[in-house]
Amino acid sequence: MKQLYPQFNKVSSIQCESCEFAKHHRTSLSPRLNKRANAPFDLVHTDVWGACPVVSKPGFKYFVTFVDDYSRMTWVYFMKRRSELFTHFSAFCAEIKTQFNVPVRVLRGDNAQEYLSAPFKSFMLQHGIIHQTSCVDTPPQNGVAKRKNRHLLETTRALLFQMNVPKQFWADAVSTSCFLINRMSSSVLDGKTPYQCLFPNKELFPIPPKIFGCTCFVRDVNPHRTKLDPKSLKCIFLGYSRVQKGYRCFCPSTGRYLISIDVSFHENTPFSSSKTDIHEDNDEILIYTVTIPETTPSVTMSNVTVPDPRPPVHLVYTRRHKAQDHSPPVTPVITYPDTGPTSISCPELVPASSDLVSTSDLDLLIALRKGTRSCTHPISSFVSYSQLSPASCSFVASIDSISVPKSVKEALSHPEWRHAMVEEMNALDLNGTWDLVYLPSGKKSIGCKWVFAVKVNPDGSVARLKARLVAKGYAQTYGVDYSDTFSPVAKLTSVRRKFIWSNLRDLLIRGSMGKFVDFANLFMV
Repeated sequence: MKQLYPQFNKVSSIQCESCEFAKHHRTSLSPRLNKRANAPFDLVHTDVWGACPVVSKPGFKYFVTFVDDYSRMTWVYFMKRRSELFTHFSAFCAEIKTQFNVPVRVLRGDNAQEYLSAPFKSFMLQHGIIHQTSCVDTPPQNGVAKRKNRHLLETTRALLFQMNVPKQFWADAVSTSCFLINRMSSSVLDGKTPYQCLFPNKELFPIPPKIFGCTCFVRDVNPHRTKLDPKSLKCIFLGYSRVQKGYRCFCPSTGRYLISIDVSFHENTPFSSSKTDIHEDNDEILIYTVTIPETTPSVTMSNVTVPDPRPPVHLVYTRRHKAQDHSPPVTPVITYPDTGPTSISCPELVPASSDLVSTSDLDLLIALRKGTRSCTHPISSFVSYSQLSPASCSFVASIDSISVPKSVKEALSHPEWRHAMVEEMNALDLNGTWDLVYLPSGKKSIGCKWVFAVKVNPDGSVARLKARLVAKGYAQTYGVDYSDTFSPVAKLTSVRRKFIWSNLRDLLIRGSMGKFVDFANLFMV
């Protein structure tokens, strides 16, 4: 057969359509195709990770990595939304151009929508950056960035698990992981570190590294701190600052991040006492109130049944001592109003314990719930309408008698408000406020609304009711509906000139009760 059909020497040379449908496999990528770049930033790998199910303390859910192919130096930027990618990439390119005086030549990533947006493509074209994307469903073509994200997350989990750091600080752990990985030797770089490849003359650690998540004490620089206040704040160490030569710490008591160089560390002491939350010194036992009804026939004590005619029993828990964190549960104290406290083992409420705890080891009882309080001297006994002066009663009555309408329909139903609206419309018509024109096709008219107010005299009596018809300015478009961005108002100088002009011509300006001048309508020309 081999001599008869030499063209079918190998099975792979047989072109069979059915075999293609049944046995099609993925092409293996040769490592020789992924050659290392010859200069820094000739090729930059990138990938977006997220969304994280746990939102970080500053509110981040994603992060994007930029990896230099030549040095394997990694930059991490955190994001609240994936749409922030373009902002961080433009900042990254500007930083590389300024710090290293070289441009980013090639960017390699996947086909995520953030990399294919119109602003992103326009930025790449303007700066001459070649955008290489992997084929669909082919993550190995972006393997450097994918592997870097895996390395970051593995280190992040190790940092969180080692010191029981809560998951809400995952962004700080990722940032610290990136800081450490950039200063670790790599076989790809022949034993060098990424930091040494880009900064050969700089020291690896500007400040000594510390254990992530340990307990630390930061000097309190509050200017209002007195001489008897603590001089430091108990914090959790969460990494290093990129722009300051100091340690990045979080203070649970204030809820703020602190960056300081004046920090002392207890590296063998984790700050978090559990894997879920941060332990604080003022931690207290959960407080419950359990009431035993009056129908309970008896309470067992020393295997003797005694009738219980006393009122309901209240179970009270007390504050826990710091030294008793690992001690057995404290037997609750049951108190009666008529007698002193008596320790009674209640099998329905707590498990039996052989150890007895004296009351001297317990703090004061915690108040469970405040009772209903009554005011001995209510304000209604001293302030009432009967004790007001006639002028005050008249003022209060005038305020209560007139209310500002909430709708045009309500205003039209009131004769005085209706009269105010008619006056406003007449004033607008007499002053030629508008011109009737045809509405252009495709345009919408600007709406208007009524504004109502009650104007009072100095003595509190109602002077008149005001109604103003105003346009909805928020619906206007600059350059289309208006051109001026200011509104002329009457200055005090103009008012004084008007008074001087009236005085020179022996004119009389009348005001209400001779105390102030009131203008019904003002129109700026």
